[in-house]
Amino acid sequence: MSFKFEIIKKSSSTKARRGKIHTNHGVIETPVFMPVGTQATVKSLTPDMLVALGAEIILSNTYHLYLRPGEDLIKKFNGLHDFMAWDKPILTDSGGYQVFSLSKLRKITEEGVTFKSHIDGRKHTFTPKSVIDTQLALNSDIMMPLDICSAYPSTEKNIRKELDITHQWEAKAKDYWEKKHNNHWLFAIVQGGMYKHLREKSAKTLIDIDFPGYAIGGLSVGEPTDILEDLIAHTTPLLPENKPRYVMGLGLPENLEFAINQGADMFDCVIPTRLARHGQVFLEGERKNISRSEFKTDSKPLLDSCTCYTCKHFSRAYLRHLYQAKELLSCSLLSIHNTHYLVNLVRNIRHAI
Repeated sequence: MSFKFEIIKKSSSTKARRGKIHTNHGVIETPVFMPVGTQATVKSLTPDMLVALGAEIILSNTYHLYLRPGEDLIKKFNGLHDFMAWDKPILTDSGGYQVFSLSKLRKITEEGVTFKSHIDGRKHTFTPKSVIDTQLALNSDIMMPLDICSAYPSTEKNIRKELDITHQWEAKAKDYWEKKHNNHWLFAIVQGGMYKHLREKSAKTLIDIDFPGYAIGGLSVGEPTDILEDLIAHTTPLLPENKPRYVMGLGLPENLEFAINQGADMFDCVIPTRLARHGQVFLEGERKNISRSEFKTDSKPLLDSCTCYTCKHFSRAYLRHLYQAKELLSCSLLSIHNTHYLVNLVRNIRHAI
């Protein structure tokens, strides 16, 4: 198994770095923002739209795809790429976050987690090995191991207990993944809640196991911005410099820029399409709702400097009309703009390094 991550350039003023991750479906230039396609689709956007927006990799969700349509069906299409007509890299998360958000519907043991489907109530079990098997069936380029995303807030005692289980699961996943002799990346996930010393313990434990890449999980779960930034700044430098570093669930512009300057390489978030469905759009340094009365007769694009399809062709007044009328096109056009905004923001930072 050969995994290649190149650091092309380092910033002279921050810890930011520019790199390349080589995968089965192409090279990813980092830093990179990954749009989220939870159920094998980035909501309201076609693959061609995503390519036009500059997306280099998307994220899909193991939990949701396992439940529906099921890994056996997707495997018949040789994986997600053919199933959803996307020929660039795909990262799949382990489904752990979704399972552990169902606190009343699951039971954790050292062997794995048993949970009830939010769709039909049927019982299912995820284990470190089964989650690897599911992601191999999905044929994702980068896979994540089963972990526990601890709730916020949570006691140190509880975090320690969940962290020990997470480390056991990740060690089992790494061992099983190696025995499969595959060329799919497997990233570790550093946990530890809001406790710096537990983050240090987690990073050291997982570095000793030696994964091809490392993610920081358990952030963006409701904690204040100052704690989020403090933990990113503390944890990112603990991770190997010669391997990709991924901060999970990060999507606000100010957070992305901060994390890049701390040396992080990869980010994902549902925020551009989720905000779009609620009429929220990224403007210069702020977010506003397109339904505001100030946009009723506004002939300007959302952003004069933006080169996305939406800003090239449509006025704020028209976009407001679509949203007010609950037209489906509103979701697509606002999602195009928001996704382009984040992808382009990270790309511009990358070019500036």
